[in-house]
Amino acid sequence: MFLKQLVRRNPDFVKTVTALHQSGQIPANSYVLDLDTVEANARVLAEEGRRLNLKVYPMTKQIGRNPFALRAMARQGLDAYVAVDMGCAWPIHAAGYEIGHIGHLVQIPKAETDAAASMRPHYWTVFNHEKAKASSESAAKFNRNQALLARIVAPGDKFYIGHEGGFDAEKVVQVADEIDSLSNAHFAGITTFPALLFDPQTNLVQPTHNLGTLEKAAEALAAAGRKGVEINAPGTTSSAVMSVLASAGATQVEPGHGVTGTTPLHAVKDLPELPAVLYVTEVSHFHNGKAYCFGGGLYIDPVFPDYEVNALIGKDPDTITSRPMPVQFPPANAIDYYGMISPQGQVEIGDSVIFGFRMQAFVTRAMVVPVSGISKGQPVVEGIYTPDGKRTGWPEW
Repeated sequence: MFLKQLVRRNPDFVKTVTALHQSGQIPANSYVLDLDTVEANARVLAEEGRRLNLKVYPMTKQIGRNPFALRAMARQGLDAYVAVDMGCAWPIHAAGYEIGHIGHLVQIPKAETDAAASMRPHYWTVFNHEKAKASSESAAKFNRNQALLARIVAPGDKFYIGHEGGFDAEKVVQVADEIDSLSNAHFAGITTFPALLFDPQTNLVQPTHNLGTLEKAAEALAAAGRKGVEINAPGTTSSAVMSVLASAGATQVEPGHGVTGTTPLHAVKDLPELPAVLYVTEVSHFHNGKAYCFGGGLYIDPVFPDYEVNALIGKDPDTITSRPMPVQFPPANAIDYYGMISPQGQVEIGDSVIFGFRMQAFVTRAMVVPVSGISKGQPVVEGIYTPDGKRTGWPEW
């Protein structure tokens, strides 16, 4: 869904990655980041956030918590990040950046609350009183009072499977009071996910019932005399929809794919953010009339109904964009050792294979490769990284 936009809106990125892969500077099975474009996109998001008085905390799991990407965003003022779990928190913290939000979507396990508290997150989401108490106890060990966000839920709210959980939204005032009774934590606000969703039937991003739940809960809190309540409203966030969230009362937004120009809306409309990520691999071998390309990162975040996946295949940077071909992925219950290209006669072993799809590097075994200078025609591969933000010694280990 994103390949056409990638080729049309950032063709130099495609050509540069082809050349770098063919010269042996980028391994097969790599998510490549165009750092110049990441920074330009961050500038757009930061400016819109300032205009709307929103705190902007980027999500970085999909780009492997890469330190060069963090640095690019920080140069535009986005220097505190969402940690979707402790696997996110550690590399962000190790890179020297602040944790803007932790505990949402994934709660903090009991043995790791001290570690989470030691990172001094701006906000920490809890789904229940037990987790709130644990965060308070850990915060006490570092002589601080932790700002907590309560994940709330009401009848009619919808979550992705496995994302469910939270306090009863009708009891939000009581929840706030009980959190405030903790010795080293206080109630700071409310959150949900998703606050917005893309509708593939209309090609529009629409507010969810969950967002309405946040609005009603905020009204109840205001009626109880609470002021300055933070409203964290993540989901499908780009600069194009931040005004919708702000008008619903949101104070915090969390762009993830917005940073790389790969929200669902980016696939169907030209938004200010440009495509800043692609996946590159190479042709490995032939078998029974098909060419096989190396896998490892062939996970497409399923925000669209199933569709034919195409890739650009070749060795020549100047012609590769004119050669889209269908590629078959293994089913979701199989390990993605290879993708299958047909027919084999149109490709050669060693050809670069470039995809444009919605990535989630942290659930794959792909490499993450930040490249700077593409916009200036002076590309530099800044290193070969794991999905948890660690530099490798590739091609040696």
